[in-house]
Amino acid sequence: MQTHPAVDRAMEVSGVGVSGEAPWKKMSAEELEHQYLPRQWVVRLGAEEALRTYSQIGIEATRRAQATWKSLLHVPYGDGEGERVDIYFPNKVAEGALPFFLFFHGGYWQSGSKDQSAFMVDPLAAQGVAVVIVGYDIAPKGTLDQMVDQVTRSIVFVQKRYPSNEGIYLCGHSAGAHLAAMMLLADWTKHGVTPNLKGFFLVSGVFDLEPMVYTSQNVALQLTLEDARRNSPQLKVAQAQPADPACPVLVVVGQFDSPEFHRQSWEFYQVLPAQTLCQGGWKASFEKLSDVDHFEIIETLTQKDSVLTQRQSLLCCTQAGVQRQNFSSLPPLGLKW
Repeated sequence: MQTHPAVDRAMEVSGVGVSGEAPWKKMSAEELEHQYLPRQWVVRLGAEEALRTYSQIGIEATRRAQATWKSLLHVPYGDGEGERVDIYFPNKVAEGALPFFLFFHGGYWQSGSKDQSAFMVDPLAAQGVAVVIVGYDIAPKGTLDQMVDQVTRSIVFVQKRYPSNEGIYLCGHSAGAHLAAMMLLADWTKHGVTPNLKGFFLVSGVFDLEPMVYTSQNVALQLTLEDARRNSPQLKVAQAQPADPACPVLVVVGQFDSPEFHRQSWEFYQVLPAQTLCQGGWKASFEKLSDVDHFEIIETLTQKDSVLTQRQSLLCCTQAGVQRQNFSSLPPLGLKW
């Protein structure tokens, strides 16, 4: 399937796959704003209807998960009001010796909630995976530095509470993908434990935050350029050393995400020669998921037969003798560059 004509034209303007000066710096304020409003790029629904549908699917998935699976809800991993996780376990399975899949919700660091983000619980729990939906203090209450610290401590909490886990897998969507990517840079020594990280799923994320400083999203975030650069994994990943060089990192973007979201994901994976995940030592893979927009890409995680769900299940499930695999050995998600 071909990309939408409007996306094709905008990708030429955005310079996806082209090195040199960041193309967003040449955009008008209006175009930059448009590029970073995912709801403006949906192709099947109106902007507001797409947001409502996304929220409703998340709410329904969370209700279903709580009614179906053994769970521990609103478990504190710190003292802050937003520092809570929901943990879902496969039924009739011991809680400790399991793969743990942690999900960080999106919402541009200023909306969204763990309470409506259990998209993937049903299909993963059915495969023997424990799923942890992580809450954090969104803006304006929480700063970005605080969110990164909270996500770090949520992972430490899971590792310390379940030390016999069979791997911790991190997944984030949009702003959550940024927070998950920041964990590639984390200094675990000050927390007294190194989590058993075995995989990253970075879905439609933003990895260089400098453009955000010049959009309306920054009204709540109040990022300075220094804040943005300090919290941009794109700018720092080349200096990081993976705790486990075999740890796979999958960077995924939706076919109908905006060109800037495409560029962000592609360049985080590969384009900037001094800052590629590949050269940084991780087993990285990039793929474009066909026929989905920024919201539909995460909605597909409710479906056990979706290609992204299958990719996650194959990596971290332990049923039927399935071992942890590199992404390169798994079937493709859809379109590639």
